[in-house]
Amino acid sequence: MRRSRQMSESIELGIVLALAGGFMDAYSYMCRDGVFANAQTGNMLLLGINLSERNWGMALRYLFPVLAFAIGIALADVVRMHAKDKSLFHWRQLSVLCEALVLSVVCFFPQSMNLAANSLTSLACGIQVESFRKIHGNGIATTMCIGNLRSGTQNWCDYHYTKNKESAFKGMLYYGIILMFIIGAIIGNAFVKLLAEKAILICAAVLFMAFIMMFVDKEKALEQ
Repeated sequence: MRRSRQMSESIELGIVLALAGGFMDAYSYMCRDGVFANAQTGNMLLLGINLSERNWGMALRYLFPVLAFAIGIALADVVRMHAKDKSLFHWRQLSVLCEALVLSVVCFFPQSMNLAANSLTSLACGIQVESFRKIHGNGIATTMCIGNLRSGTQNWCDYHYTKNKESAFKGMLYYGIILMFIIGAIIGNAFVKLLAEKAILICAAVLFMAFIMMFVDKEKALEQ
């Protein structure tokens, strides 16, 4: 399998982003009132349940992160449209840098500001899910797992019947990203126990590392 010629679609960057994705979900759920940063389906489910129970305050706890996630997606597209060919940085670099800065702000929010903290964390996740949608040309999410689970299983089934090595590679790639997401959640929970609200700074540092990684010109590196 030929290696990706763009760092933004490389396995290396995908691993780092999946670690960050799992970390953010663990942080928001374990440290910020049981709200998901990435899994907006879960937030929508809990929103619906609380609306049915007329728990208006609890409903807002889940509504605002969903809205912030959508705003993050829109912001990523705004960056893509306005920064392309007009900046020293690639638009995806600006997106991941914005993520890191947003999460750095979240660490200063006390428990009394969990609604704002979760909203900003979800906004960062929305930026990531829109900015990084492919690894090796395959549609892979680094902030959620259900699509990866479906695609990975499908490719393993294809390999079982066709013995196509490319399908086996894709299956391993999808499941590998899921594993990195889980490891990110494990790391996130461990740091929450150690650092509480400040734990998200570790995730911001991981995303800043992704920003630095994207300075590597993969095409030149592959030609050498």
